Amino acid sequence: MSARPSVTFAVPSKARELYRYAESEIPTGHGTLRLVVYRHTPEDPAQPPLLVPQQDEHMAIVVGDVTGGERVPCRVHSECWTGETLGSLKCDCRAQLDAALQSMVSAGRGVVVYLRQEGRGIGLGNKIRAYALQNAGKDTVEANTELGFEPDLRSYEIAAQILRDLAVRSVALYTNNPDKLRELAAAGVTVSERVPHWVSSHKWNSDYLAVKKAKLGHQS
Repeated sequence: MSARPSVTFAVPSKARELYRYAESEIPTGHGTLRLVVYRHTPEDPAQPPLLVPQQDEHMAIVVGDVTGGERVPCRVHSECWTGETLGSLKCDCRAQLDAALQSMVSAGRGVVVYLRQEGRGIGLGNKIRAYALQNAGKDTVEANTELGFEPDLRSYEIAAQILRDLAVRSVALYTNNPDKLRELAAAGVTVSERVPHWVSSHKWNSDYLAVKKAKLGHQS
């Protein structure tokens, strides 16, 4: 058997460092999961961390023991309040999150890196503005660009920091997004395998899924 390549999780200098703020096991419908919450290092080192206002707290949802793991099942997932909380049918985000957690629980290990990047990075308010444009006939890419944004503004440098903190050496990444693969690799994450992660479509999200393939290059 050939030796595994050495892995370095290089964190770009423009990414603010994170620190592990809190963690606990939580019983869920998927089983017992470990939730690890990360905060950004305070810009003022003299300010006590508990008093630093936090607008974004990123998370790792951990199944089993991933420390030092190779080919760890991994989903890097961006927040979708409309889908995950309201149960919106316009996208596949909640179904993808549930499917990833179910697969990891079945495998006995895995990690979902949950990033606060609502609406492909444009925020909830702008996402709802984009939805209004979609209701008027624009597709998901056209709506973002009409608002003055790139189709996808997400960054994955924070995900690399989290995986480094968890001592994950390489991942089997649940994704259809080639940009995510490239950006994680550029941030120093070794992706040993891409696991296709399509979920079932229906009349409310079929056009959205088709646009992700046709305009954003998402792979089968």
